[in-house]
Formats: sequence, C-alpha cells, structure tokens
Amino acid sequence: MADEQVWKKRFMIFTLARLFGLAMIVLGFAIAYSDLMRDGGWPLVGAVIAVMGLIDAVAAPRLLKKMWREQDHGQQ
Repeated sequence: MADEQVWKKRFMIFTLARLFGLAMIVLGFAIAYSDLMRDGGWPLVGAVIAVMGLIDAVAAPRLLKKMWREQDHGQQ
C-alpha cells in the first residue's frame, strides 16, 4: 500500500512540473504579445520566459525520474 502512495505522489509531482513549465510558456507568450507588462508587448522578456518554461517542461521531469531511479536503486 505504501508503494502505491509513493507512486501516486511521484506522479502528481511529475505532472505539476510539466504543468508549471507549460504555464511559464503561456505566460511568456502573454508577455510577448499582449499588454500584460507594457503597451505593445515585450517580445524579448516574453521569449526568455517562454524558453525557460520549455526547458523546465522538458528537463524537470527527466531530472525527477533520474533522482527517483537513484533513490529506488539505493533502497534495494
């Protein structure tokens, strides 16, 4: 039963990491193409935030998976 709880927790963290990256991408586009930060948009800042979100959406789940694999290997 405890094993199932661990995997549910890991799945939620994995999903939240991807969603956070996606939210950063959307925020970056909103900053770049809308009047959210200043009139006419702010493409440079928006692009930087969107790229950071893309990196987060791709890299964070991989890093989490690697960390969990090492934890599981250490327990055996």
